[in-house]
Amino acid sequence: MNQIISVSELHKNYGDVKAVHGVDFYVQPGEMFGLVGPDGAGKTTTIRILCGLLSFQRGNVALFNKDIKSNKKDIQNSIGYLSQKFSLYGDLTVDENIEFFADIHGVTNFQTRRDELLSFTRLLPFRKRPADKLSGGMKQKLALACSLIHKPKILFLDEPTTGVDPVSRRDFWKILSSLLKEGITIFMSTPYLDEAERCNRVALMHNGKIITLDSPQNIKSAMHMETLEIVCDDIQKANSLMKTTLGLETQLFGDRINILIKKDRTALDEIESLLEKNNIKLLDHRRLPPSLENVFIHLVQEQ
Repeated sequence: MNQIISVSELHKNYGDVKAVHGVDFYVQPGEMFGLVGPDGAGKTTTIRILCGLLSFQRGNVALFNKDIKSNKKDIQNSIGYLSQKFSLYGDLTVDENIEFFADIHGVTNFQTRRDELLSFTRLLPFRKRPADKLSGGMKQKLALACSLIHKPKILFLDEPTTGVDPVSRRDFWKILSSLLKEGITIFMSTPYLDEAERCNRVALMHNGKIITLDSPQNIKSAMHMETLEIVCDDIQKANSLMKTTLGLETQLFGDRINILIKKDRTALDEIESLLEKNNIKLLDHRRLPPSLENVFIHLVQEQ
């Protein structure tokens, strides 16, 4: 199998804290691979190791079939990295930031490439504006342009849309879709399960370990479960009763409760009976396929 990234038995500790504990995965050329999990799961540590920015205690990490420890500089010339926090120079203009990163990567005659990236990210009208004067979404697009100036083969994105407004987030995903069409491999981490649904494959990570890895559809199908969504006139009380009395896995979404149940389980009768006994009126219900968020929470609770 053709692998552009290969990781096996990866361990990284910070003192007594096991940040990454025995992680294994591979990434194929041209795919979008998602590392998904909450804060503290080990996502950023894993990405920084892959980029050659962190050492690790045990395991094997290879990019382009080259060991990261002995070929770090060569690998870094072929990858782009967008970190969690905006790390460009606020007093430099958009143009100057891109020029700076071109110089770091030894890119000469970068002007045409810079104009292409500014057009691509819709930053052309703002090229003379200092980075500090850009909105959050525009800063992220500038950081993306800087990470692409040297035409990397792999693009690493660490929670790229955290704190970005919905419109900029949508624009960012359009840009990523275009990059995939150009053949760039994208490795991203995200706490957002709806974003993970867009990936070819995802690794769900918790407490430094990968708890499952496959395509989003395969992960959901393997659960053999469904979501029962109900609406009633006392959501908080109903939610508490279903957890404590029936032992059900529930999640609140506004005025609705999502309950993860086995496909062969007839839970609705039990729920209706419980609500009726406690003078709670069931207003509506429907059965839905489980979301990746439902599955992730279920797997974490199982562990």
